[in-house]
Amino acid sequence: MHSSPPRVDTTILDAAAMLAIALGRTTDDGLGVAPQRPRVITGAAVVGAWRSSDGMIKLRIRTDGTYAGEVAGRRSRPHGTYRIDGDAVVLHDDASGLSTQLTLVHDGELEMAGHRLLPE
Repeated sequence: MHSSPPRVDTTILDAAAMLAIALGRTTDDGLGVAPQRPRVITGAAVVGAWRSSDGMIKLRIRTDGTYAGEVAGRRSRPHGTYRIDGDAVVLHDDASGLSTQLTLVHDGELEMAGHRLLPE
């Protein structure tokens, strides 16, 4: 019986993401604030630090295709990889295996499971 090799999730960076990397937005935290967030999902549009207005959810999306987060009241911190899928970003949690979709909404905010995330 042959087993298939494990599926590897890869992220292809677009020109905007490559430009963000070239301009130095490559710190370990993946932080960097774009002066104005575009309305189309690209790697550069979502890379950076995000948080809900009540501070319950924090999310850092990095240029290397990974993310890390914090959810108030939750002991384990979500972390894993993400991919851009059309007009959404899909987070895949390494520990739980769950996937969560993010969408870009008006004024450069992200929506995740009913929560609005603002850039920090």
